[in-house]
Formats: sequence, C-alpha cells, structure tokens
Amino acid sequence: MPDVQLPSFHDETFFSKDTLYHAEIPGGAHGMAGESIPESIQGDNVIMSLLLCCFVLVVISFAKVRGFAIRQAKNFFYPPREEVTEDTQTASEVHFQVFLVFLNSLLLSLLYYFYNLQHPDNTYVLDSPYLLIVIFLGYILAYFFLKLILYRIVNNIFFDGKRNGQWIASFMFLVSLETMFFFPIILLIANLGLSMESVETYFAFVLIFVKILTIYKSYVIFFRENVVRLQIILYFCALEMIPLLSLWGVLEMTVKSLII
Repeated sequence: MPDVQLPSFHDETFFSKDTLYHAEIPGGAHGMAGESIPESIQGDNVIMSLLLCCFVLVVISFAKVRGFAIRQAKNFFYPPREEVTEDTQTASEVHFQVFLVFLNSLLLSLLYYFYNLQHPDNTYVLDSPYLLIVIFLGYILAYFFLKLILYRIVNNIFFDGKRNGQWIASFMFLVSLETMFFFPIILLIANLGLSMESVETYFAFVLIFVKILTIYKSYVIFFRENVVRLQIILYFCALEMIPLLSLWGVLEMTVKSLII
C-alpha cells in the first residue's frame, strides 16, 4: 500500500493538550478568583482564649477587692471634705486598678480591631493579624500613661497634692467603670456576632456617659470653690478631648500605613 501521510489534525483531539487529560503537561490554575471571606471572630481560638482568661482574672480580682470597689462607688458622687484624710490603698487594690487599666486598653484595641474587620478587602503588610492588636494595645497604653503624666504636671501646678491624689483615684475608678461597660459588649461580639452598628452606638453612649462623670468629678474636686468656673471647659478640652482625638488620629494613620 502506498505510504499516505495524513494531516496532524487527524491525531489531535480537543483535549489532547489539556493538562487534565495529560498529567505530564504542566498547567496553570483553573477557575476564577472568588470573593474574600471576612475573618470570623467566633472561630478565632486565640481571641476567645484571651477573653476567657481576662474574664477569669476579673472575677478573681474583683472578689478580693470588692469592698474597695463598693466604697469607691459610694463616695464618687459626694464632694470630698477637707477634714477627711486621704484614703490609703493597699497593694492588692493598686494592682487591681492597674490591671483594669491594662484590660481596658486590651478591650479598646480589640474593639478597634473588630471595627477594621468590617473591610475584609483590606490586606495588611503584617504576617499575623494579632500583631495589629498588639500595635493598637501599645498605642492605647501609651495614651493612658501620657494622660497620667499630664494630670500630674497640670494638677501639681494649679492645685495641691491632696486634690491631685483624689483626682488620680477618681480617674482610676472611671477607667475601671469603663472597663466593666466594655467587657460585655466584647463578649457579645465574640460569641453572638453583634452588628458593628449596635456596637458603635453602645460605645458612643458609654464614652459620653464616662466623660460626663469626668466633668462632674473634676468640677467637684477642683472647681467647686473656684470663682471662674468656666475654666473647667478649658481643663476638659486640654486633658480629655485633645488626647482622645489624637489617639484616634494615630490609630487611623497606623491602619492606613499598614494596608497594602
């Protein structure tokens, strides 16, 4: 028979060069990219374990200094009398207040982290999302530390040491109260997936309530016997609002700088 050369397309099929038909042929990725799934807080074992440890520590600490907390709450709305000596605190009570300041900073850093999870498309240059929480925690701890320094400097210049000590004790109580308000909302977010709109409303209400108590206590301690009582507005804006707005600006700038 004559040697007939057939065209090559007689031996080829539609799947002859497909990588699914020939496993020896290297191929690329198939399909299309899907939508990014937002990170689930309920499935994060690290955050849930951290919240559980904080809850246990708060319960144990409060059980030891329960009398001190109740006494601080009863005396908060009464103006301090001049003849009463300054209330001394034990080491456990001081440690409890310092722990609550740290816990408040941690809760605020978690709240801001949950706030940024609303944008799942944001990709950060950090290897782990927990580094972002640590950065927020460092900023908020620095915020409370700088506020204490400013209180010491300003109050020692314009007021006596006794009133300064009364104000520091009241400030620590307000921070502890703020912590007790923030802790339930963090648990609701982590366990029940509470919407961020409700969290923002609750956070604004707690913040305004605590600032009103701050104005009242600073008036009772420093400006109750002052003739020019409008100085409290300058005091509140300089030592409360400006540091708070500065903290918010630093956090926003940090997040924008870390986004790819």
